[in-house]
Amino acid sequence: MTRPDDQTLEAIVRGRLSDPFATLGMHGSPPAITVFAPDAGAVTVLDGDGEPLGVMERIHPEGVFHLPFSKKRKPFAYRLQCRAGDHVWEKDDPFRFGPVLGEMDEYLLAEGRHEELWTRLGAHPVTHEGCKGTAFGVWAPNARRVSVVGHFNAWDGRRHPMRRRGGGLWELFVPAIGAGDIYKYEILGAYGDVLPLKADPVAFRMEPAPGTASIIAGALDHVWRDTDWMASKRRDLRDQPVSIYEVHLGSWRRGDGDNILSYAEVGPMLAEYVRDMGFTHVEFLPLSEHPYTPSWGYQPIGMYAPTSRFGGPDDFAAMVDHLHGAGIGVIMDWVPAHFPSDEHGLARFDGTALYEHQDPRQGFHKDWNTLIYNFGRSEVSNFLRSSALYWLRELHVDALRVDAVASMLYLDYSRDAGEWLPNREGGRENLEAIGFLRDVNTQIADRSHGITIAEESTAFPGVSRPVDQGGLGFDFKWNMGWMHDTLQYMAEDPVNRRWHHDKMTFGLHYAFSENFVLPISHDEVVHGKGSLLGKMPGDDWQRFANLRAYLGWMWTHPGKKLLFMGSEFGQSREWSHDRSLDWHLLEDPRHAGLQALVRDLNRLYRDHPALHARDCAPEGFRWIDGGDAANNVFSYLRLGAEGDPPVAVICNMAPVLRDDFRIGLPLSGRWTELLNSDAADYGGTGSGNGGLIMADGQGWHGQPVSASITLPPLATLVLTPETRGS
Repeated sequence: MTRPDDQTLEAIVRGRLSDPFATLGMHGSPPAITVFAPDAGAVTVLDGDGEPLGVMERIHPEGVFHLPFSKKRKPFAYRLQCRAGDHVWEKDDPFRFGPVLGEMDEYLLAEGRHEELWTRLGAHPVTHEGCKGTAFGVWAPNARRVSVVGHFNAWDGRRHPMRRRGGGLWELFVPAIGAGDIYKYEILGAYGDVLPLKADPVAFRMEPAPGTASIIAGALDHVWRDTDWMASKRRDLRDQPVSIYEVHLGSWRRGDGDNILSYAEVGPMLAEYVRDMGFTHVEFLPLSEHPYTPSWGYQPIGMYAPTSRFGGPDDFAAMVDHLHGAGIGVIMDWVPAHFPSDEHGLARFDGTALYEHQDPRQGFHKDWNTLIYNFGRSEVSNFLRSSALYWLRELHVDALRVDAVASMLYLDYSRDAGEWLPNREGGRENLEAIGFLRDVNTQIADRSHGITIAEESTAFPGVSRPVDQGGLGFDFKWNMGWMHDTLQYMAEDPVNRRWHHDKMTFGLHYAFSENFVLPISHDEVVHGKGSLLGKMPGDDWQRFANLRAYLGWMWTHPGKKLLFMGSEFGQSREWSHDRSLDWHLLEDPRHAGLQALVRDLNRLYRDHPALHARDCAPEGFRWIDGGDAANNVFSYLRLGAEGDPPVAVICNMAPVLRDDFRIGLPLSGRWTELLNSDAADYGGTGSGNGGLIMADGQGWHGQPVSASITLPPLATLVLTPETRGS
């Protein structure tokens, strides 16, 4: 190969070389080597045994060196010895190595079907052609040049430009760097400008804020101990008890000096607490990397990287493993709806609207000042779909709660007339997003044991119905309507509740149209909404009694359960991500009593199939009397499979004790009072029925028999027959 011409030399030193492997490295027959080493005063080529083969000629003053080998005919292994003053070092030339990606990678990415994208893109420590280093891969189809930069090359994008592959892929093997090294991509954009340095979209670890670089992570060192758990997982949980404790990891509990605890520190404490409380699952607010802490993780940049705020990927894996060892499932909020516009992230990644839409009427969320993914672009959908599988398969997360699904489904979501574009059929549905959601749910079902839960607040049909039946394919959907209606009812003074009785009963009209989770989430205790306890009316006694009665209603109502941290013991202050929960409140018997109630509700829900086996089926619920608005009383039956004892629930939402209150029951004989939210142990008055109730032959409420009971004020009673009766 002849020496590069002046135009090529200028392209090298100005960082404008779009095809570095055509010039740098070894080429031709006889071969010649060209290297760019701006930090070297002299460069010597060494053979495979370290013997000098010749000193290279400096052919450009800014550090381009060239050496032909007229006596050799074939390529050969070599290294470079560099000298700057008295400093001498050796290195491997990255441009002597062959590709690390294959044609199948190009094809699958272009097709949008690279379902294990994380195995090829990102940064992977490897031994390549006998040399240890790191293989990088990134998608940037409109870039003119992409370089890997970091401390290892003085953040100089001219030194490690990448090889362009088909399908918009760029790749490079960089010798002698590995786990722990930080890096970014320097991109010469589509219009010839050098973009702000970009973090790796498929990075597995990121720098702690305020740093924004990616970190080479390598394979997990963590040795999983949850083999039995993973093997025994069920995908269909509709007939199982599912009680979810929602957690913001940075504020659940803090250490001395209000310091944030690491994954390793908080994992054992959280597992012990959740198991003691009887919850079946923990749901974490997003733990994917995000630059802005007050976003709580809902504006992620690292869709494959556990946030470094609490440690590295191995620490995250250890926490998941610890929870599994305690019998606790792990759910994580996952955010494919939008991403922040931070310049080091995905925004205009290659100088064009690559991950997002060009038109802000399609690509910008004005509510959150974020960008919307272009779900119609196969590579973007592939990127997101693969992220979901990564958390489920590689990090052993059991379920993903998909955030802001409503904003994905509708093109006019939170937009005024003229601020959105209709779909190809003239409608408001985001057909590409709908297709993406169906696809990701299908892939998760086919390729993992994970499940998905939709945060979706509209009446979009079939959210939790299978894709082959025309649904979106989620396993569950948050019942936002139930949450809003029932909290509005509870906020009313009891004297006015009779006029709002339907707020508590309306949800039963659609309770089985989807597989629902009943969510009392973080969204209800922030932004001036106050705490869950603070929503309850009346004096201190009434507020606690109201909340106990409401939680009794929630735990016996059809649907899986979700409760945000702190609500289980009556957190008084509105939640803040900047401080720990107020655990000292448990020194107050009223707060400790509320916590004891939630613990017993979880036990009750788990131990009595009538309360969970038909959570998602209309056969599991029957009103005893849903129309007693005058007394603010609701009564109903929960029914399990054949042979499961029924459970009767009576909720008194008035601060009035009702003696000799007759309630219809399906079976005669002795009934046991399984739970009374007004029990003294929970901080109540202790009014009740002494644990036992006798149902006689007098029909009532359309039931064949009935019982006269004491109905405590602002209380929920749960009864079950001691025998089958007649």
